[in-house]
Amino acid sequence: MFTQADDKLIQDHFDDLLKCCEAICKTPEDWKLVTDSFNFANEAHRGVRRKSGVPYILHPIAVAKIVVVEIGLGVKSVAAALLHDVVEDTDYTVEDLETRFGKKVATMVDGLTKMKKAGELAGQSSSQAANFKKMLLTLSDDVRVIIIKLADRLHNMRTLGAMPVDKQMKISSETIYLFAPLAHRLGLYNIKTELENLSLKYSFPNDYKQIVDKLSQTEASRKMFIEKFNAPIIEKLKESGIEFTIKGRVKSIYSIWKKMQRKMVTIDEIYDLFAIRIVFKPIAFVPEKTQCWNIYSLITDIYKPKPDRIRDWVNIPKANGYEALHCTVMGPDGVWAEVQIRSERMDEIAEKGFAAHWKYKERDKNIENREGELDKWIKEVQNALNSPTEDAVEFLDEFKLNLYTSEVVVFTPKGESVTLPKGAVVLDFAYEIHSNLGNKAIGAKVNHKIESLYTPVNNGDQVEIITSATAHPVLESLDHVVTARAKQKIKSFLKKERENNLSNGMRIFDEEMKKRGVTPSARVFHKLLPAYNSSSKDEFYVKLGAGIISLDNVDKILRENAATKLIKYWSLQVSNTLKLFGNSTKGQQETASGDKIKIAPCCMPIPGDEVIGFRDNDGEVIVHKKSCDEAIKLAARHGDRIVPIKWSSEKILSYLSVIEVRGIDRMGILRDISSVITGEMDINIRKLYIESHDGIFEGSITVYVKDKKDLGNVMNKVLAIKGIESVKRLETEDHHGASGVTASASGSQNVTIA
Repeated sequence: MFTQADDKLIQDHFDDLLKCCEAICKTPEDWKLVTDSFNFANEAHRGVRRKSGVPYILHPIAVAKIVVVEIGLGVKSVAAALLHDVVEDTDYTVEDLETRFGKKVATMVDGLTKMKKAGELAGQSSSQAANFKKMLLTLSDDVRVIIIKLADRLHNMRTLGAMPVDKQMKISSETIYLFAPLAHRLGLYNIKTELENLSLKYSFPNDYKQIVDKLSQTEASRKMFIEKFNAPIIEKLKESGIEFTIKGRVKSIYSIWKKMQRKMVTIDEIYDLFAIRIVFKPIAFVPEKTQCWNIYSLITDIYKPKPDRIRDWVNIPKANGYEALHCTVMGPDGVWAEVQIRSERMDEIAEKGFAAHWKYKERDKNIENREGELDKWIKEVQNALNSPTEDAVEFLDEFKLNLYTSEVVVFTPKGESVTLPKGAVVLDFAYEIHSNLGNKAIGAKVNHKIESLYTPVNNGDQVEIITSATAHPVLESLDHVVTARAKQKIKSFLKKERENNLSNGMRIFDEEMKKRGVTPSARVFHKLLPAYNSSSKDEFYVKLGAGIISLDNVDKILRENAATKLIKYWSLQVSNTLKLFGNSTKGQQETASGDKIKIAPCCMPIPGDEVIGFRDNDGEVIVHKKSCDEAIKLAARHGDRIVPIKWSSEKILSYLSVIEVRGIDRMGILRDISSVITGEMDINIRKLYIESHDGIFEGSITVYVKDKKDLGNVMNKVLAIKGIESVKRLETEDHHGASGVTASASGSQNVTIA
């Protein structure tokens, strides 16, 4: 039960919310809706507390406050935020809410309500994915549902410290995988940044703390630099009669961390930590973009710009409506700094995203419709929701592809612009124009030069697609395209083709077996499937129907006895209780209780790496690095399959790791590398690939190491060799055509299920 102190705390929080609602409540009906929604939710959640011990109703109040203050939504959204957990957590129904608060509020709450049990959707394998798909089904009716869900997630992340560690990992992974990109896609940059930072805080607490500590240590010097940098700019702008505000900030903790991971550098080596934002009051009858470029000119009179770091989003806004002019300039003392130039309107849209779009549209009908791209995106999501796929996980992956945060603008032969995610290829462009154009594409002219369908497109490219009436999508294309639309269209075509091949294959096989008087039994397929390199009957039928295989040798195969394949195993001791057995060619381990453990080939973790395990459909535990993109995706989709994992160090096992080396070519450098690794350090080299061109050499070395510390020693030793400029760890062997993940059987430093 609640105490008087609890009741006072609840009332204080609600009073604070009411103050925040003064800007949006224009009528007595508005105030009544907010008050009635609170009273209803407060009564429904009476006596319930959060994990932290505070009354549960404080959470809906906090979500409602984010909705109105940080996002700028209206009264009905505040009501929906206050009521968003009532249907899920109490006996009240959506119909009850509709009777009391109207259809619109009830529909929004329904969209925000999670499913009671997994598997509610056909073909369901992940309750998380299903919950998300259900929420998105309301998108066609009201995008505010998604925005309120982001507010809900933001408050949950702000209070995540009260949850167990495994829940923190699951929720953080969901957040970084879906919710942060979603916030970006809706133009909610502040929320996106905070979600990213909080995800990092709980996923990699040590890394987060190191960056925070470093920023804290350098705060005073950073403030002095910003003041020194801003002083001449302020003087110039005042001389020009421009009304403005200017402020400096450091880049987000998450973006710093990502850059450190991507470039394998320390925080001290990141050159563009600073960002200066100039927000100007526009002059009437002068285009805002003209004023942006005028300010850019004033700044570059003071500081020299970096030519390849100009980002013009005033002439071509981002897909989420973001407008600004960014440039990176050389500031005092040889320090690079980014300058962002925005009008007051641009700044509000950047801060409040979708809600600000509508505000300006309603205020001035003559303003260019900047939410066109957002409408287009919503339409794409609706199409995905209506696509043939019933599997929520597959839908989730496709939806994720539509949440790209970096983009390029490409032009058609007629000069029309097409926005694509960074990394998109020519074939993505073709499908963006029309599905039939993508299906029939065989190549393209990029800037009047013939290129393949898998050529990446860049900002400003002009692309003309070349087609053929006989062309059709191939499976290989799925490994190259990056947009959800392209993947969906290719999969749809291949699915139909597969169904036809499957039917034809079954018919051909049945006819051939009847001729021979053979009954298709399990024993028959036990012989045929390995002989035709097929993992299942369906695969066998598809190959047969497509003409990839024939039954010319079937009689001979059926006469042969099935050979028993022998697999070499090595045994390992983990902890004091678990004995693991591992396949020496596939990096597998097995506990005495039957749990199979496998090192993930996508990131190749080694002892010392922070790791996480996931149990797959076959019961096998796959071990990933915590920072692995695939691990984050798995945690977001299948949080209930997380298995606590830790390294045990009773004995020593060698793990494969790959390092990339670059440097100045010279006589004997290969000998020196080999001598250091195998001679000085007594470490076995499995593979070495080096190529030289124009006095520069680069390549990869695959070595057996005991753990992360051992690998670090190897990298430091190699880096110390004369001529070596850089050494970094690669995630897989695939960089130069190697295959598989292997562990040598020289001992046992292993992964243990905690």
